[in-house]
Amino acid sequence: MTSFNEHPYIAINWNDIEDMIDKLTWEKLTEQFWLDTRIPLSNDLDTWRTLTNIEKDMIGKVFGGLTLLDTLQSQDGIQSLKAAIRTQHEEAVYNNIQFMESVHAKSYSSIFSTLNTPKEIDKIFAWTRENEYIQHKANRIHDIYETGSDLEKKVASVFLESFLFYSGFYAPLWYLGNGKMPNVAEIIKLIIRDESVHGTYIGYKFQIAYNQLPSQEQEDIKNWAFNLLFELYENETKYTEFIYDDLGWTEDVKVFLRYNANKALQNLGFDPLFPDTADDVDPIVMNGISTGTSNHDFFSQVGNGYLLGEVEAMSDDDYSKWD
Repeated sequence: MTSFNEHPYIAINWNDIEDMIDKLTWEKLTEQFWLDTRIPLSNDLDTWRTLTNIEKDMIGKVFGGLTLLDTLQSQDGIQSLKAAIRTQHEEAVYNNIQFMESVHAKSYSSIFSTLNTPKEIDKIFAWTRENEYIQHKANRIHDIYETGSDLEKKVASVFLESFLFYSGFYAPLWYLGNGKMPNVAEIIKLIIRDESVHGTYIGYKFQIAYNQLPSQEQEDIKNWAFNLLFELYENETKYTEFIYDDLGWTEDVKVFLRYNANKALQNLGFDPLFPDTADDVDPIVMNGISTGTSNHDFFSQVGNGYLLGEVEAMSDDDYSKWD
């Protein structure tokens, strides 16, 4: 019989931290904890009834696509990253991220159950299985999770968290900026706040491993990442045209995509690819992307500050100070 002393099981010790970013990120994510059940989505029904059928169809497709991507991230993405953890605390952070990605996916079902009939919901989920553009990006990222290197998996995860979600985020942020669907948008703001931390944290872990590579290997993975981004952007522009052309929003959404693609590259420590900056994005949407808490009364409408106080997403400076 093997002695336990030969192969002791190691308890995680949060009083002995190897990488302080693990501790800071754990604290940030737990401070930000939320559930969709606390957001009064039914308060948006009056606005929903005033929207055109084209708008309702767009919103259903947008949230269906987001549900698919959050499902991918919760079921496959974060699990694939655990193979390369550096510390037990890093795995604990990944566990938190994985759970919250499941919360995100479930939140869209709460929106559907409030706004849509069962038949409409079935149609939305059938669409996610059949649309070539949403399936292409999901399967492309999934393939990397299955067969890519540890660094390639982190690149794919950051591109998903910091870039691919944002074609879907545009619509609810636009409606929020125009005084419509505030509670639906509240959920999106909560998700954005989480994804901000997820993308920055995973990008930080990428940079640690990347900086230890020989220069030629660094160049190889960098070229691979930019080629992947080009491929995903090309597909994302087609997806955006499919979703938004009928509303005339497509070109504005593409600016938003390019801006967030640059943010994804920044999370990986790379220079931006596109000339677009925050100043080029529709200011109504940029205002909506602010992650501060809403001033909702606790006993009527519960905003994203509902037991949390004011919690801001982690900024780049929070991480760079620990480099």
